[in-house]
Amino acid sequence: MDGISLELQLFIVATFAAALVAGLSGFAFGLVAASIWLYILTPLQSASLIIAFGLIVQGYSVWKLRGALDWGRLWPFILGAAVDAVVGFLNGALGGITGLAGILVTIWCGLRGWPKDVQRAVFQPVAVATFVVSALWIGAKGALSADTVRLFLTGLPALFAGTWLGLKLFGRLDEAAFRKIVLLLLLASGAVLIV
Repeated sequence: MDGISLELQLFIVATFAAALVAGLSGFAFGLVAASIWLYILTPLQSASLIIAFGLIVQGYSVWKLRGALDWGRLWPFILGAAVDAVVGFLNGALGGITGLAGILVTIWCGLRGWPKDVQRAVFQPVAVATFVVSALWIGAKGALSADTVRLFLTGLPALFAGTWLGLKLFGRLDEAAFRKIVLLLLLASGAVLIV
């Protein structure tokens, strides 16, 4: 890879790995990406790219799982206006502050014992809604730089490849394996937030 800096190589590898994990589990793009990006990018670039890439990964995944969408379960989380409003509100606040959309809703769905397709059909649209609001906020603040846009364009192929592979692997998981992966990622997420 003559001519490509180590930082750019790390960025591309982290983007692929994060997209693979998000395609497989339905969340954790930001946690995986930030574990590398925060060493090589500014915090604002990292947050902006997590939001932009997260919107694409989650949006595509929601489209692929559209048959499993249950609006009755979904709306309380998106609107924060029904029985599960507290979880929806806290999730939105955490996602808006950190770009880590969906963690609380992911935990909530797992506690409900819903099948994997139903869980993802709830927490991924919520992540899309959180990313849209966050992207609008960052855009309105004029926080995007030309370097961030270049990184976004450079990372797109790795993002698409990782997401595609993750979704293929998700289709091969049974319920028990999916729950184990989600629990392990949540454990890792908590450990990263503590350190």
